[in-house]
Amino acid sequence: MDAATALALLEWQREMGADEAILDAPLDRFAEPIRPPAQAEGPPPEPPRPELPGLEGLAARAAAMAGKAATLDDLARIQAGFEGLEIRRGARNFVFADGNPAARVMIVGEAPGEEEDRQARPFVGRAGQLLDQMFAAIGLSRTAVDAENALYITNILPWRPPGNRRPEQDEIDAMLPFVARHVELAGPDLVVLMGNTPCQAALGRQGILRLRGQWTTAFDRPALPMTHPAYLLRTPIAKREAWADLLSLKARLQAGVQP
Repeated sequence: MDAATALALLEWQREMGADEAILDAPLDRFAEPIRPPAQAEGPPPEPPRPELPGLEGLAARAAAMAGKAATLDDLARIQAGFEGLEIRRGARNFVFADGNPAARVMIVGEAPGEEEDRQARPFVGRAGQLLDQMFAAIGLSRTAVDAENALYITNILPWRPPGNRRPEQDEIDAMLPFVARHVELAGPDLVVLMGNTPCQAALGRQGILRLRGQWTTAFDRPALPMTHPAYLLRTPIAKREAWADLLSLKARLQAGVQP
C-alpha cells in the first residue's frame, strides 16, 4: 500500500467517525494500574496542624475547669493539669500558694522567679524576703497560725515565664479564672494586688505608681494595689510610699472590713 492510498483510507475512517485506534488484541483498561497524579517539584506539603483554641476558648476552658474545684486542694490539682500555656513546659515546678489559707489578707503577685520555681513556693527570693519584712512590720506573717496575723500568698501565673519576662496578656487571661476561684475558695477579707500584673488581671488597668495606695474592689473584695518588692529593691526611696500603704492596710484591718 502506497502512501497516497494509506492517507485516503485514514481520511475515509475520519469521515466515518472513527476517532480511536483499534489494536490487534483487546485491551482490558480496568486491569491497568492506577497511577498517582504527577506532583510538582519541591518539598512535600506540610501535614495540617491541629487548630489551637482561641483566647476566648482557652479562658472558657479554664473557667470550666476552675469551677469544678470544691477545695483549694482540688484547685491546685486541676490547675496543675491545665495544658493551655506553653510556659509550663519550661518551668521546673508548679507554684500554687504559700501561707495560711485562712488568713484575712491574701497577696496576689505576678509570677514565680528563679528561686520560686526551684522551691515551688511564691515570694521566696530577695523580693520575697523583703515582702516578709514589710508585712512583719504590721504584725502579719505567712507562718502565723491564727488568721488575724496570717498571710496567704499566690501569683497570677503558677509557672515561671522564660527569662523572668513579664506575663503576656493571653497568659493572664487564661489564668484569671483560676485566680478568681482561688480567692473565692480562700475567702480573705482583703486582697493586696502586688504590682502591675495583678492590677491588669483584676482591674484591667496598669500604672502601679498611680494605682498604689488607692483602695478599690477586686474579686468582689476590698483590694489595695501596692508596688512590688522587686521594685522597692531597685528604688529604695519608694519604700516610704510602701510603708504608708502598709499602715493603710493595718488600719483597714483594725477598723473592720467594709465593702
